[in-house]
Amino acid sequence: QLRLVESGGGSVQPGGSLRLSCTASGFSLDDYAIGWFRSTPEKQRDWVVCIYSDGRIEGYQPSVKGRFTVSRDNAKNTVYLDMHNLQPEDTALYLCAEGETTCRGGFGSWGQGTQVTVSS
Repeated sequence: QLRLVESGGGSVQPGGSLRLSCTASGFSLDDYAIGWFRSTPEKQRDWVVCIYSDGRIEGYQPSVKGRFTVSRDNAKNTVYLDMHNLQPEDTALYLCAEGETTCRGGFGSWGQGTQVTVSS
């Protein structure tokens, strides 16, 4: 069974940084594209960015471009999202999901999410 687990969320002040992790169990991430999304009460599963198995990156959301960086370590079966200069509008539940081999199709298995709260 494909399972993804997010971690690394927390509460930070504006301007702070966090590193989120998305770790797979029950399967190898090697061949999978992994997307990061974020959900708020106003907007569910809003696209943040996606990374292909070979490290190519698909489409940072404009509001995070230049502040967030996605990467992967297939040996650790983990995809990361490094977030810098966090702002209150980045407050959300951050989720990862597998897109099989593409970032441009549907996403199948989803994690439960990790909460990020940015406030002073």
